[in-house]
Amino acid sequence: MIQNLFVNFLQILIGFSGGLAVGAGFVAFITVLGIIPRLIQLSKTEKLIKVYSASVILGLMMGTYFSFADINLHQPVLVLLFWGLLHGIFNGMLAAALTEVLNVFPILSRRIRLDHYLLFLLMAIVFGKIFGSLFQWTYFVK
Repeated sequence: MIQNLFVNFLQILIGFSGGLAVGAGFVAFITVLGIIPRLIQLSKTEKLIKVYSASVILGLMMGTYFSFADINLHQPVLVLLFWGLLHGIFNGMLAAALTEVLNVFPILSRRIRLDHYLLFLLMAIVFGKIFGSLFQWTYFVK
């Protein structure tokens, strides 16, 4: 009984800290890239800033929900093709934006005074991603 509680608490702690790390990384990524302010500037829609903020928050919350919920919407192939196209456009835009700010990690390491440990910071991120992906695929994917 106590062992189950400890395992559940450990799973909650790992999941919460992983979520915080991913969320902080996403917010830092969006902030450093300046995606939303640049989008507002290009489209000249400064009046709709609350709509942009609400859209980002709603999209993140719905994406999180659909990631954990076991929902199948049974959509036709054309809807799935359009949905996949939107995902591809989004991922392509993020990849293009990432190439513009490739020096994010050196700036981050200087700001938090880890200049000499940049390699360790990058390796921690790489190994964390590898072990997290392996854990997900071996534990959750059946």
